[in-house]
Amino acid sequence: MNNIGDQGIGLWDEEDQFFYDVLRFPDGSMTPLRVRSMVGLIPLFAVEILEPELLERLPGFKLRLEWFMKYRPELAALVSHWMEPGRGNRRLLSLLRPHRMRRLLQRMLDEDEFLSAYGVRSLSRAHRDQPYLASLDGHPVSVNYQPAESESGLFGGNSNWRGPIWFPVNYLLVNALYRFADFYGEGLKVECPTGSGRELCLDEIADELTRRLIGIFRRDGQGGRPFFGASDKQNSDPHFRDHILFHEYFHGDSGRGLGALHQTGWTGLVAKLLQPRR
Repeated sequence: MNNIGDQGIGLWDEEDQFFYDVLRFPDGSMTPLRVRSMVGLIPLFAVEILEPELLERLPGFKLRLEWFMKYRPELAALVSHWMEPGRGNRRLLSLLRPHRMRRLLQRMLDEDEFLSAYGVRSLSRAHRDQPYLASLDGHPVSVNYQPAESESGLFGGNSNWRGPIWFPVNYLLVNALYRFADFYGEGLKVECPTGSGRELCLDEIADELTRRLIGIFRRDGQGGRPFFGASDKQNSDPHFRDHILFHEYFHGDSGRGLGALHQTGWTGLVAKLLQPRR
C-alpha cells in the first residue's frame, strides 16, 4: 500500500490522511481517486494479536519476524511496532501505526462522513454535497453519495456500495477494533463520534458500532423497526412486525432494508453481534 511493485505507488494520501485507490495510466502516470469509501477503511481489517505464550511455542516464527524487522527496515517502518509489547505483553501485527489508525477512525466516526445511526456507511456522506469528479479519456465520471439503491443501471440498479450500510464489512470493522483493543487497552482513546468531545477506548467504540448495527432490527421509540422503513403494516401488523428480514444492505441514513430480503449469509452476522463477546 506504500510502494506497490517498487514503483512508488502509494495509496496513503498525506494531505487527506486517508487511503485512496490509485489509477495508473498506460504511459506510467498515476492519479489518486480521492473517493472516501470503505476501500480506505479496509486496512483496519489486517490486524492480529499474538499472545506471549504463542511466541514461546513458535521460536522459529519469532526469529524470522525479528530478522524481517531488522533487515527490511524500509518495510518495517510502515507497519506496527512489533517489538513493543502492549497490554498483557501481547504483540501487534497490523498494517497501521497509531497515527494512521487515529486518522482513519477520525473519518470513520464522523457522522457527516461514514458514521450513521445504524453503522458505517460504504461511502462518505460528504460526497452528497461534494461529489468526486474526474475525466477518463475525455469522458466525465463522478461518484456521489447514494444511501439507497444505485442511481445507475450499470450494476443492475440494485447492488450499491456508494453509501448504504453493508453487514460484512461492518462486522469486520467491529472485530478489528476489538483486536486492537486487546493490544492497546485504555492506552489509546479516540473521539466518538468525531467532534463530540467524548473519548472512548477502542472496545467501547466497537460496542457503540455494535449497538447501532443491532438498532436496525430493534424497535425504536415509535414501536417500529428501522429495517421496515415507513411501512405501517409491517411495523404494526402482528403477522409481520416480529418477523425479521435479513436484507442485503441498508439505507445509509434511515436503516431501511434494501436489496435481497433473505441475505442471511452475511446480514445474519447480527446474531454474532448479539452474543456476549467474552
